[in-house]
Amino acid sequence: MRNPSFRLAFFAAPFLLCLPALAQEVRVVQSPPRLTSSGYYTPNRAPLQGLPFQKLPPGAVVPHGWLRTQLQLDADGLSGRLPEISDYLKFEGNGWVDPNSNSGWEELGYWLRGYGDLSYVLKDPKMLAATQKWVDAIIANQKPDGYFGPDRMRPAADGGGDPWAHMLMLDVVHSNYEYTGNQRAFDFLTRFFKWQNAQPPKYFQSGWGALRWADNLNIVYWLYNHTGDANLLDLAKKIHDNSANYTNNLPNGHNVNLAQGIREPGEYWMQSGASTDLSAVENDYQKIMSQFGQVPGGGFGGDENTRPGYGDPRQGFETCGIVEYMHTHEMMTRISGDPLWADRAEELAFNSLPAALTPDHKGIHYITSPNLVEINRSGVKGQFDNHFPMLNYQPGIHNYRCCPHNYGMGWPYYAEESWLATSDKGVAASLYAASDVNVKVGDGTPVTWSETTDYPFSDTIQFKLATPKTTKFPLYLRIPRWSDGAEVKLNNKAVKVAATPLSYVVLDRDWKNGDTVSLRLPMQIDLTTWAANKNSMSVNYGPLSFALDSGEKWTRDGGTDEWPEYSVAPIGAWNYGLPTSVKATDFKIVRTKGALPGQPFTLENTPIRLETKARLVPGWTADTQGIVRPLQQSPARSTAPLQTLTLVPMGAARLRISSFPTVSTAPTALDWTLDAPKVPLYEANASFIHDDIEALVDGIEPKSSMGDGVPRFTWWDHKGSAEWAALDLKKPMKVSSVSLYWFDDTGKGQCRVPASWRLLYKDGTTWKPVEGATDFGTAPDKYNTVTFTPVTTSALRLEVQLQPDMSGGILEWKTDAKG
Repeated sequence: MRNPSFRLAFFAAPFLLCLPALAQEVRVVQSPPRLTSSGYYTPNRAPLQGLPFQKLPPGAVVPHGWLRTQLQLDADGLSGRLPEISDYLKFEGNGWVDPNSNSGWEELGYWLRGYGDLSYVLKDPKMLAATQKWVDAIIANQKPDGYFGPDRMRPAADGGGDPWAHMLMLDVVHSNYEYTGNQRAFDFLTRFFKWQNAQPPKYFQSGWGALRWADNLNIVYWLYNHTGDANLLDLAKKIHDNSANYTNNLPNGHNVNLAQGIREPGEYWMQSGASTDLSAVENDYQKIMSQFGQVPGGGFGGDENTRPGYGDPRQGFETCGIVEYMHTHEMMTRISGDPLWADRAEELAFNSLPAALTPDHKGIHYITSPNLVEINRSGVKGQFDNHFPMLNYQPGIHNYRCCPHNYGMGWPYYAEESWLATSDKGVAASLYAASDVNVKVGDGTPVTWSETTDYPFSDTIQFKLATPKTTKFPLYLRIPRWSDGAEVKLNNKAVKVAATPLSYVVLDRDWKNGDTVSLRLPMQIDLTTWAANKNSMSVNYGPLSFALDSGEKWTRDGGTDEWPEYSVAPIGAWNYGLPTSVKATDFKIVRTKGALPGQPFTLENTPIRLETKARLVPGWTADTQGIVRPLQQSPARSTAPLQTLTLVPMGAARLRISSFPTVSTAPTALDWTLDAPKVPLYEANASFIHDDIEALVDGIEPKSSMGDGVPRFTWWDHKGSAEWAALDLKKPMKVSSVSLYWFDDTGKGQCRVPASWRLLYKDGTTWKPVEGATDFGTAPDKYNTVTFTPVTTSALRLEVQLQPDMSGGILEWKTDAKG
C-alpha cells in the first residue's frame, strides 16, 4: 500500500546507487550534484549553496498533447480573457500603471504572472503584446526612489503597511526579463530591492506579506546570482529575520499562506547552509498533511483557514492553495533535488487542479473537495470555514476574487518546470508530459529533446534528441515513488539498471543526433488506508487517484451565454463503500481505444476507468444543503447487494467520492446512523440577514464567540445600526427566560457583541417589552441569560443596538418556551 505519510528525508548530497556490472554511463542517483557557479541557467554563486537543478527560461519548453490543451483552454478561457470581465484589470486608471491613480491590489499581479508566462509558453503574438504593454507601463510607473505601484500602498514612516501585492509584480517583471532579456526589467528590480533594503523592520513584519516572503526572497537570490551585489544578501537576511517563522512553527492557519509560506526556510537555506532550514520545509509539510491532508489528491482541508478537527475529505482546498502548493513543490524539487517534491506536484496537477475548473476553463470554484456530491450555491452552515457559497462554477470575479485571478499560473508554471537544467550541465525530465525542450548542455551545445507520451494515462515515455554535433552530457529521468521495476531503453536496446523508486536514472554519455530513449514506469493498482480518517480507503493507479463516477447533471443557474455559471448534481447514487476484503486484483482496468483526447479530464473523455464491486451505505447521506456528511468509522455495516461500480481519475470528476468507507456484512461492523439535522422548533427572521438565519436555533453549541466551525447569523455589513431578530414559536407558549450567545470576531473581523439590547414578546398583533427582566448581558464567550415575568406568546423579538462602526451577530438563541 502507498504510505500516506510519505517520508521525512532530504538529501545532503547525491547518493550513488551503482551496480558493479553497469557501464559508467548509466547510474542511479537520488539527486544530481549540488554545484556552485556551474551550469548555464543562473546557477547559485558563492556563498550561496549550490543547487542540483536550474530553472529554464520561459519558452524553453514547448508543450504538446493534453498539457498544451490545458494551456490553450486557459488562453481561451478565464486566464486569457479575464480583462474582458474583471474590473480589477482595466488598464486605464489602474494604480500599477497610472501615476495619478491609487487603485489596485493583488488582482493584477496574480493575473499577470500567470497570463505573462502563459503567453511565453504558447508564444502567442497577441498575448505577448498585451503582456509587454502591462510590463512596460509598470516599469515606467516606478518612482525615482525605486518604489512602484499605487502610492496608497507605500509603507508608513514606521514601515507599517503590506508589501504583499508588490511580490507578485516581482514575479511578473522577473519572468519578462527571462523571456525577453529586457534590461529595463532588470534595472527595475535592482532599484526596487535597493529601496526595499532601506525599509525598517516593521515593513517586513506587516500584513499578508509577513507570511509570504518566500515569493520575494526567490527573486532577491536570482538577482544576486546575476550581479553578485552583497547588499542583496543583506536584504535576504533581513527578510528571513523578520518573516513569519516557518522554521519550527506554522505561524498561521490560512491555506494559501501555508501553501506558499512553508518554502521560505528552504529558500533561505541557500544562504544559511543550516540543515534545519532545509528540513523545516518537509517538517512543515508533514505537520499540515498529518492534520488536514489525510486524503487523496495531494491537497489539504483549507476552505479558507485550516481548522483543528476539520480534516474529513468533505473539506475543501482553495484553488489558490492548489496552484501555490504546486509552485512550492516545483521550487522545492529544484532546491532540494528530492524527486518526492515532483511526485507531489503531479499529484495536485492530475487529481485536484482539473476539477477546480469547468472543462472549458471558463468557470472556477473557490474550493475543491476529495468527497463532493453536489455543486451548488450552498455550504454556508459551518461545513466550511467561509460562510459564503464556494462551490458553484462561475467566473467569480467578485465572489471568489483571488482564485480566478491567481489560478492561471498553475499550468504555465507546471509546463516550465517539466524540464530542468542540472548543475553538472545536463538536463532532467522532471514532470513528464509531451513536449520539446531547447537547452544548452555539456560544452554549451544547444540541443532539443522531443518527448512523446500520454502520461499519466500511459506508462511509457519516448524521447528523441536533435543535436548539431556529438555532445557529452547527463540526461536525468525521474522515477516516481509508486513505480517499481522501471525499464529504460537506449536506441531500442534495453539498459540494465536497478531503477529504484524516488531516484533518477542517469544516462551520461556521448549523445548523437537522432538518439532515442524509452522509459517505462509500470503502474499498479494501489490501495491507501487513511487511518486518521476513519480507516477510509482511496484507490490509485500510478500517479492517478480515482473517484466514483456517479454521473453529472450540469445546470446553468446564472451568468451570461459567454460566461455561464453552473450547478452540478449527481445522476446516480454515490454512497458506496468498498468491501473490507478488497484487494488490487479486484479492480478491472478499462481503457478507451484511440488517440488521447486533448481534454482528458472529463467523464466523457477519460481514457481509463476502473471497475470493482461495492455496497451501498444506507446511513451515509448529504445534509440539507447537499454537502456530504463526514465519514464515520469503517467498516460500515451494509447488507446491500454487491454492485459493479465505475471509478474514473479524480481530475476528471467534478463530483467525486475518492475517500471510500469500507463495508462489511458482519454484525460487529458499525451501523452508520443518519446524523440528521435537528428540525428547528422555531422559525427565525431578522431585520437583515447575512450568513445563516437558521444558525440562531440549530442547536449547535459554540465554544467561543469567535464561532470557529459553528454556523452563525450576522447583520453584516450593517454597522452601528438598530437591528432586530425574531423567533416565531409556531403556537402560544409560556416563556420566562432566553439565553443569547453573541458572535464576536475581535482580531479577525468587524463583528462585536452589541452595545445594548432588549426583549419583546408578541401580544396579539402588538410587540411589548418583557417585564421584571434581569440584566440584558453582552458578555462574549458565554450564554447571556435573561429571566423575566412569565408570558404566554407566539413570538419573541430582540431589538439590538450595534456598537458604533461595528456589526454583530448571534451564534445561538435558547428559550425555556413550553406549551
